[in-house]
Amino acid sequence: MRRPQLCRAISHAGFGKLRFKTEYEQELWAECSRLIANCIIFYNASILSRLLEHQERTRDMQGAEATKKVSPNAWQHINLQGRFEFQKAPDALNVDTIIRALIGLPSNRAALVA
Repeated sequence: MRRPQLCRAISHAGFGKLRFKTEYEQELWAECSRLIANCIIFYNASILSRLLEHQERTRDMQGAEATKKVSPNAWQHINLQGRFEFQKAPDALNVDTIIRALIGLPSNRAALVA
């Protein structure tokens, strides 16, 4: 998957309804779509980097080679449509918990960072 496809998916969230009336609003929407795409890519790259570090540290070379082939442009796991609920005090994102789930470790194990 490539970045333009991700930007297009973000722009068409909400079933492709136009959200702008002026050229300025169109430019703003395009910039916001790029910002969201960059956030998704950063999020994915952070997780992939931590996973790769773990695999290399544990000498899981087969897993490391597979991880190197994964694109950070994926968005299937991101909710681009639908309903979002925000809590008054949201839980902080814990990348260590995500990595533990990916490698199958119990959630009560110590942090992955050596």
